[in-house]
Amino acid sequence: MANQGGLGLVEVKTFSTKNFGLQSGEVLPELKLVYETYGTLAPDGRNAILATHGYTSSQHAAGLNANGEAGLWDGLIGPGKAIDTNKYFVVSSNMLGSSYGSTAPASINPKTGKPYGPDFPDYSVADIVTAQRALLDALGVKHLVAVAGPSFGGYQAFQWGVTFPDAMSGIVAVVTAPNAPNGDRMVADLRARFAEAPGWNGGHHYGNAEMLGFMTELRVATLKRYGIEAELAPRFPDPAKREAAIHQLAEPWARAFDPNSMIALARARSHYNAEKDFAKIRAKVLYVLSRTDKLFPPSIAPDVMAKLKAARVDATYFEIGSDKGHMASGADWQKWDRVLRDFLKGLE
Repeated sequence: MANQGGLGLVEVKTFSTKNFGLQSGEVLPELKLVYETYGTLAPDGRNAILATHGYTSSQHAAGLNANGEAGLWDGLIGPGKAIDTNKYFVVSSNMLGSSYGSTAPASINPKTGKPYGPDFPDYSVADIVTAQRALLDALGVKHLVAVAGPSFGGYQAFQWGVTFPDAMSGIVAVVTAPNAPNGDRMVADLRARFAEAPGWNGGHHYGNAEMLGFMTELRVATLKRYGIEAELAPRFPDPAKREAAIHQLAEPWARAFDPNSMIALARARSHYNAEKDFAKIRAKVLYVLSRTDKLFPPSIAPDVMAKLKAARVDATYFEIGSDKGHMASGADWQKWDRVLRDFLKGLE
């Protein structure tokens, strides 16, 4: 897959630090974060943008990975693009608890020599951004132009705004919300669903191939809820071929993503509520939703914007006129490219 005018092949890097303290009081003996960077850090360390990612996606935001796949926001990040890597140094970090190389339930617990699995420590979205802060400090980043990301990445963007109010000039929170209601129910539902899966073994499923089919079907259902059918319809007008294409997309994810990470991240989400701390935000906010997103419908925007205004936050709202639902920010990037460019220019 070519990304014309893009970054080409990008390198996956790893940051690590010892004895990382969590809000729960527990300590991770080692924290690893996998990440990618695009562009060059300025000598003063103040031209960086942190790109954050969704619930079950990865740090691959732009350029091409080793499999030739373009990043989720490849249309927006690169030379001359809205997030211009000729100007900005972009860091895209795989979040704590994810399944793409960062410390997570599949990591080895040094106390047992086996994967943490369901015993992975409880953590929060604030812990996720604090881990990212440690990475950025190690890279020499002194100030962020912005934190930008979709979905769970938008949670992180809002959380940065309240946890480290002076660390960035802008927040770009896309197809997301500043709080996450029903968090405990989501965790309970996931646990109940996985309990029915062959090979689950109370979460100690590692090495058991029986989970693959279950995870593939789970991913197919998720992609459909996100709007994948609308995205693929022009290329696969035949429903049977489109269904096959969705399964083809789902299986690599099913092989890579640990269901324990889904539970751990859902638990982190259950603690999340940046809305109550809106008054702490110092950065300008660009809040972007998609017209057809069923997860974060535009109907939530008036309430969010009213609360930002009440907290005296300089906030702008934009709605992507897309039929691609929750996937609109990447799939229809052209429809909000100018808004993002103008917002970033306004931070200079």
